[in-house]
Amino acid sequence: AKAWLLHRESGFSTAFVGSSNLSHSALMDGMEWNVRLSHTETPGILEKFRATFEDYWEDPLFEPYDPERDGTRLDRATSMNRSTDDSTIAFVDLKPYPHQQEILERLKAERERHGRMKNLVVAATGTGKTMIAAFDFQRILATNPDATLLFVAHRKEILQQSLHTFRTVLRDGSFGELWVDEYSPTEFRHVFASIQTLSRHTDELNPDAYHVVIVDEFHHAAARTYDELLEHLQPEILLGLTATPERTDGASILHWFDGRMAAEIRLWEALDRQLLVPFQYFGVHDNTDLSDVTWTGGNFGKYNQGALENVYTNDHARVDLVLRELHDKLTSLREMKALGFCVGVDHARFMADEFNRRGVPSIALTGHSPREIRDKARNRLINGDLSCIFIVDLYNEGVDIPEVDTVLFLRPTESATIFLQQLGRGLRHAPGKACLTVLDFIGNAHQNFRFDHRYRALTGTTRAELQDAIDEGFPYLPAGCSIELDRVASQIVLDNVKAAVGSTMGSVVDELRLAARGEPLGLAEFLDRSGLDVQDLYQTKSWYFTKFRRRAGVPTLDEGPEEDEFGGRLHRILHIDAEDRLAIYRDLLARPDSPDADSFTDRELRHLYMLHFALWGDSKKNRDRWPYAQAIVDHIWAHPAIRHELRELLTYLDETATHITKPLTSFVPELSDVPLSIHGRYSNAEIRAAFGILTPQESNPIREGVRYLPEHNTDLFFITLDKSGDHYSPQTQYRDYAISPSLFHWESQWRTASDHPTGQRYIHHEKQGSHVLLFVRQKRKIAGQSQPYVFLGPATYVRHSGDRPMAIVWRLREPMPSDWFLESKVIAG
Repeated sequence: AKAWLLHRESGFSTAFVGSSNLSHSALMDGMEWNVRLSHTETPGILEKFRATFEDYWEDPLFEPYDPERDGTRLDRATSMNRSTDDSTIAFVDLKPYPHQQEILERLKAERERHGRMKNLVVAATGTGKTMIAAFDFQRILATNPDATLLFVAHRKEILQQSLHTFRTVLRDGSFGELWVDEYSPTEFRHVFASIQTLSRHTDELNPDAYHVVIVDEFHHAAARTYDELLEHLQPEILLGLTATPERTDGASILHWFDGRMAAEIRLWEALDRQLLVPFQYFGVHDNTDLSDVTWTGGNFGKYNQGALENVYTNDHARVDLVLRELHDKLTSLREMKALGFCVGVDHARFMADEFNRRGVPSIALTGHSPREIRDKARNRLINGDLSCIFIVDLYNEGVDIPEVDTVLFLRPTESATIFLQQLGRGLRHAPGKACLTVLDFIGNAHQNFRFDHRYRALTGTTRAELQDAIDEGFPYLPAGCSIELDRVASQIVLDNVKAAVGSTMGSVVDELRLAARGEPLGLAEFLDRSGLDVQDLYQTKSWYFTKFRRRAGVPTLDEGPEEDEFGGRLHRILHIDAEDRLAIYRDLLARPDSPDADSFTDRELRHLYMLHFALWGDSKKNRDRWPYAQAIVDHIWAHPAIRHELRELLTYLDETATHITKPLTSFVPELSDVPLSIHGRYSNAEIRAAFGILTPQESNPIREGVRYLPEHNTDLFFITLDKSGDHYSPQTQYRDYAISPSLFHWESQWRTASDHPTGQRYIHHEKQGSHVLLFVRQKRKIAGQSQPYVFLGPATYVRHSGDRPMAIVWRLREPMPSDWFLESKVIAG
């Protein structure tokens, strides 16, 4: 340990941080620097220290070690780790990392909530796709011990590694059989087979012989051999694994999964979680003009390869620029380990020849280069005999060289997927590698080229956020990452992004007109065809689908008296995701005639008010405008087109929901009249409407972070994790964070003491029969819009410390999903 925290009941706790060990010589006469911190002088640092330690202590990846109890198990595990025999496994209980657990939860939601048994997992290189598949199958075996498995890959090495992974996760050294080259199965229950072998035996396989079929590197599945196999097999569960949902030739694989990805951990998430090394990206204008280079395929097309290669091959001035930029960005070209992505064979050979001529050892490789030459080049790059490999159709995926520390984009890559594949070749961790240097050479692009796809993939921003990010120099990136565009490249990219679909109302209308061609077109289908996110379509209060339909000449239902005002409110409900709530709304809105609100149950009325106040907000003006339930219902049914869009939107939100929600009444039967679901998202107004304290007749506001409702015997805690900004005073900068998926640290209001009635109610709530409900959000506002709360559900008291405020640890009745836990936990640093 290099940091120590000494707790003192007096309140004068002390921390020591430094490189010394806790020994007499280190603390008395050692020649090393240490820092002593006092809780009275730097309470914030000590609280961060304590919270970080508590987070580690509760992390299931860490466990106490007792030599007498655990010594033998540890010795066995470490000896297995040193073994060079791949068939040897360590008999340890492996647990998924948080990002893997997140994907496993998404798979569970897809199958249990949506009934989708064909699922595609998209996970960036280095995030452990095979481990995810093994944990998923382990979960399947828990409910069906007789489940059979077929694991498909295209290389023997992948199959061997995957079999070893499954055996380790399942703690079964005899699990599974290989079916590749010289290996043949005998039992055929759990088979790891190559696609080449299976293609010779497809007709011999019983279509329903395997409960689970897992296909690794699924982007190969558009090939004929995969297509024939998948058409033949009829498994209960199909799981595809890939770092990319697109093939390099542009063919789609999503049709196997009803056009959708089940779960994904994208590049920026992997970087933020330090699963990959950070990158330093430099966009450099290279003075080439590609605006007139032949282009085929419209908005989703590509440059003609031959025409593009002619622009770059024999361009010696561009080579000078590339080398000049490398000298400027790197300390030594001789020590770099670079990959350069080229247009074609001639371009790659030209670059290698020019680099060699100028003293930078290089080689050109293509997808047709013999395996022996490719392996030799890989080894030469690793040991330093080569500084750069210029490649074509190679190293997009499949083969990793973790030592690569420099990537050169020497051609415009139309597909953001291929761009990320190529970038990913340099993002693996390796000894002594601090970051990846990326040089992207940018010319004047064809008008159909889409820079927004690339930079959204790099940053994880929405279309609306991307323009600001470019203008501001990409200020919000994972730790250690940077993106710098020179002045000309920045202007080229910005102009291109501004002209992209979704950046203006006119571009959306044009895209809709082209997609619909005068025929009816649904909301979900348009989003799929255009590549827009639902947030893009509803990015402002003046944007809604009915307006776009009318302007594009698409057949639309009759207009209501206040259509533009009503439609402009739909962006306020994009957070709704509770399964039972969405089902109620869809059934209600499907009724052809305005229903009689007097026939609604109290729970149905509360659902109606939750939707109404989500759309219109809580103001006296709006309550006076619709003073009773029937007025709300009649107003909705007076707008046929908006009611139709509202139902389409709610259906889309349900279909794309990523969490399983559970009704509160399942956990707290006494609150059966409160229509909230655990892990659903709600605004403050919706929560009040659910508890009956916000109706058209009355408004009982909650402006503080806590509210006790005596009629429900319930405490509501409204928690905002990020309290930076002018909205919060020093007295309200409470320290709230998740310790584990089941434990949450919360600070009371500054005046609350443990011996006061409020503090006593918190401590003894179970004995007194009262309930504590937690609602949590990351920030107060995002892009000017109030952020909804995630309902974490009921919690029970565990312990507390301090007074005024009290620091209380609560145990959640239902553990929070992994993605929300990762966002809510304390961040060390």
